[in-house]
Amino acid sequence: QVLLVESGGGSVQAGGSLRLSCVVPGLTYGSYCMGWFRQTPGKEREGVAAIDSDSNARYAADSVKGRFTISKDNAKNTLYLQMNSLKPEDTAMYYCAAIGSRCYLFKALQPDEYKYWGQGTQVTVSS
Repeated sequence: QVLLVESGGGSVQAGGSLRLSCVVPGLTYGSYCMGWFRQTPGKEREGVAAIDSDSNARYAADSVKGRFTISKDNAKNTLYLQMNSLKPEDTAMYYCAAIGSRCYLFKALQPDEYKYWGQGTQVTVSS
């Protein structure tokens, strides 16, 4: 069982920035696709960004391109999501997820494809 632990959520005004972190145990062993997802009450979970552990290929939803950046630090077993120019519509519970597979082998922003999940961290953006 792989347990992911997110941190870094909080409240910020529109236009501000936050950086989310997710500890991914065993990140340096094997190949993973890792992603960030978000969900608001009454809506389906949606993919925000994903990154391939081997190639560093990145995937991002159109709604966050140019504002959010996914990255990883293998030495720290940590996945990051840098969020800039935040908007009220970015308010959601954010989850990190991982699967022992290369991102290009499936739809990297599709939450149903992922096996391991964190507990979530809340991001609230006020106008």
